[in-house]
Amino acid sequence: MAYPAMVQDIVRDLRHRIAKIEGQLPERLEERQASASDPVLRHGFPAGFCLGVRRLDESLGGGLPSAGLVEIHGTSSRDCGAVTGLALALAGKKAGQAGLLIWIGTPEIFREAGRPYAPGLAEQFGIRPESLILAEAAKLEDVLWIAEQAADLAAPAVIVVEAGARSRALDLTATRRLHRRALAAGHLMMLLRHAGRAVPTAAPVRLLAVSAAASPRTTLSGPLQDSIGPPAFGVSIDKSRFSSSSVFVLEWDGEIRAFKERSHVPAAKISGSLAAISADGAGVPAPLGEVVAFRGSVGSAASGDQRAGRQHPADRRARRAG
Repeated sequence: MAYPAMVQDIVRDLRHRIAKIEGQLPERLEERQASASDPVLRHGFPAGFCLGVRRLDESLGGGLPSAGLVEIHGTSSRDCGAVTGLALALAGKKAGQAGLLIWIGTPEIFREAGRPYAPGLAEQFGIRPESLILAEAAKLEDVLWIAEQAADLAAPAVIVVEAGARSRALDLTATRRLHRRALAAGHLMMLLRHAGRAVPTAAPVRLLAVSAAASPRTTLSGPLQDSIGPPAFGVSIDKSRFSSSSVFVLEWDGEIRAFKERSHVPAAKISGSLAAISADGAGVPAPLGEVVAFRGSVGSAASGDQRAGRQHPADRRARRAG
């Protein structure tokens, strides 16, 4: 009676080979089989939680996955605030008051992008300081190992894995392990990358986040001139089964803990000069004159260079015996 089990293993192996030839992830086959028997799964991953923005939720096929790996990527280091802010807003909506927020990174990425600030998490995102668990490892390989162990927790949790530029450790195999463990445990795991080009990962959804200009605050008499309103993100869907090329400008309202889509992006306006000039003009450098290139001779005395001495191959020098 081990014959049926052997047949199942052969069929599973053939399906994985076909998926590899077609360029698909073999895990998608297992997820499709689970979705046929589990009504919670939808389109290969758990039914998503809505972000509250109708157009974005529709473009994502009903929202983000409620479990598994989701990637949030920034094109440059200056967008790390937008990437982190978007991840915190999603974690606040997902975890809220009942759940852990496990944040894992390296010392380099924490020095570059900053550490989560507990009082700000409670005020802006509704995340209690005592629910934040901050883990730091010297190497990215250790960060990924901690993330795998955190995915096995029984308590509800949102796991954030923060990485910098491209690394060999962050490949398809590593992200596939993270996705499968988070999917099996029912945890949402977000992979944050602040810079570098996007690389293939096992995350079913990848969002691109950039900074957007804040709109002015609104008062009873109208917009307040030259004021700074709620934080804004420019979000686009870079990878999804329901991929859309639209760019969504989202504002995060920290009071009601909700996203709001903005139809336009206000242009950044800077009033006044960037640098104040003294009254007498002191300290202002004189403009450069015409730059002329002079032809120099190699090893000339005027240039101060010295000719290199005669060089001998290393194998012709006397060697020490023993």
